[in-house]
Amino acid sequence: MTYNVTIQANGQTFTVEEDEPVLDAAIRHGVPLPYGCRNGTCGTCAGKVVEGEYRYPRQPKAVKQGNIAEGDVLFCSARPLSDLVIDVQLVEEEAAIPVKIVPARVEALERMSHDVMLVKLKLPESQRMQYLAGQYIEFLLRDGRRRAFSIANAPHDDEFLTLHIREVPGGYFTHYVFHDLKERAMLRIEGPHGGFYLREESDRPIIMMAGGTGFGPCKAMIEHAIETGLQRPIELYWGVRSREDLYMGELAEQWTKDHDWIRYIPVLSEPKAEDNWSGETGWVHEVVAREHPNLSGYDVYLCGPPPMIEAGKKAFLARGLPADRLYFDSFDFSEGR
Repeated sequence: MTYNVTIQANGQTFTVEEDEPVLDAAIRHGVPLPYGCRNGTCGTCAGKVVEGEYRYPRQPKAVKQGNIAEGDVLFCSARPLSDLVIDVQLVEEEAAIPVKIVPARVEALERMSHDVMLVKLKLPESQRMQYLAGQYIEFLLRDGRRRAFSIANAPHDDEFLTLHIREVPGGYFTHYVFHDLKERAMLRIEGPHGGFYLREESDRPIIMMAGGTGFGPCKAMIEHAIETGLQRPIELYWGVRSREDLYMGELAEQWTKDHDWIRYIPVLSEPKAEDNWSGETGWVHEVVAREHPNLSGYDVYLCGPPPMIEAGKKAFLARGLPADRLYFDSFDFSEGR
């Protein structure tokens, strides 16, 4: 059986299955309820049930220990018994999401290409990190330095945090990741950070331009759009050197097969003879500019190395893109990327 849950403040409604936690359904529908641990411990997701009935499969720890206000309901644990009207403070923007410092265990390491490693992190059972698709975390190193990497999985799929880390020649931290880091190692992270995230309130078509591992946050945003049923036209341009650098190209191609509102355009700047490449070549921003001489009706997201970002900004603003519809995350290694 399915129930309707309505947010009292704005009238927004989403559906919840009979034995599904209200918070899980909200995340699935892209409704920005606050949360922390998602297991009834922290109390971050607490709010009021104004109308309707609910149940807890078992009493949450925060309720048992008196860590929430009288009458509050933990939506990570509450299952509906009827339609509900709830009073809860929505997370409207990145500033409203608390930044946390938490320990993280390396759950898995997987080479995705000759110079890209997938790092999967597991937080403690009592912790979850709420974030917006496109944001990043920082590793807090023992010497006080920080290294920042974008989260490559969408918020609804947050059992682990996944990162796409490229080995940078001479890079202290990336060398460690590729040659010394082991599974089950413990690290400290802080996040989420960043104003690079999907603006869901817009109805304009989207262009995403990724360079190298800039694919990671674009992946998170596209998977979030798929999960929430956004269905605004999205064109993903992914610029790399050669075919081997398209480390998740098959996934991007699958998106286009499954969803007619997604278009994927890989661009190789230095294709090798053995690539047998017949697709787009050159600088990725030039391909975007050639295909879109007028960008006044678009939202544009750029993620990758600084030269690509700067070239894209200049080219796209010259083609009518309003500056307030241009969102970017520059992977500047000197700032810890």
